[in-house]
Amino acid sequence: PGADNETALVVAVKVAPDMLARDIQPSRLERATEKIHDLLRRRPGTKTALIAYSGSAHLALPLTVDPRIIDFFSQALSPAVMPRPGDAPAAALALGASLLRQAAIPGAILLVTDYISAGQLAALRAFREKSTVAVHIYVFAADRGVALAAASPAAPPLDRRSLRRAAAALGASLTVVSPDDRDVRRLAGRLEKSLAAARRQRGGRWRDEGCWLLPLLLVPGILFFRRGWVVVYE
Repeated sequence: PGADNETALVVAVKVAPDMLARDIQPSRLERATEKIHDLLRRRPGTKTALIAYSGSAHLALPLTVDPRIIDFFSQALSPAVMPRPGDAPAAALALGASLLRQAAIPGAILLVTDYISAGQLAALRAFREKSTVAVHIYVFAADRGVALAAASPAAPPLDRRSLRRAAAALGASLTVVSPDDRDVRRLAGRLEKSLAAARRQRGGRWRDEGCWLLPLLLVPGILFFRRGWVVVYE
């Protein structure tokens, strides 16, 4: 009972050296952590998992409804703990979809990144062909021309064209970080729509499969209308 109301959100965060760039203060990665906190505050009770990825993807935190644990683990993310350098968003998406499938919970994946190269498009299209999980891309990068703070690592500026191509390959929504809460509000609305659709899809499949039981119930039901099958005691 109530299973149709369960949904889950898998947050996959890029944890690479360029996410330490300070074109967004205090850094792209730290700002992403703060925004994830604000987003989850708008969705209390939602089961959330955390994935960290660079050249490989790893489950940092399984599904939980405790936002304090998510805050703790997300703040501990660092490129220094990642075993393989690089950028493999498709691996993170595959891990997130596998997690939802094993938990048997409808959900969506939030891909937190700063840049997706054209070389990743084929892998992203392949993921979309195999999975029906909704994906939302959340981008943390400043426009070209914004100066990097002192001691900031080099990082590519915001490339909307490449990101739109990646979103199209995934059939995903695209949200770019903003200095206020407009991005969080917009993303929260998009997540609500996709999670509600996932709930309806799951409920629809359950009702469709149940109709096959109807003939089995009708056969013994007809027998109860035969004369003599009911005994009345007076």
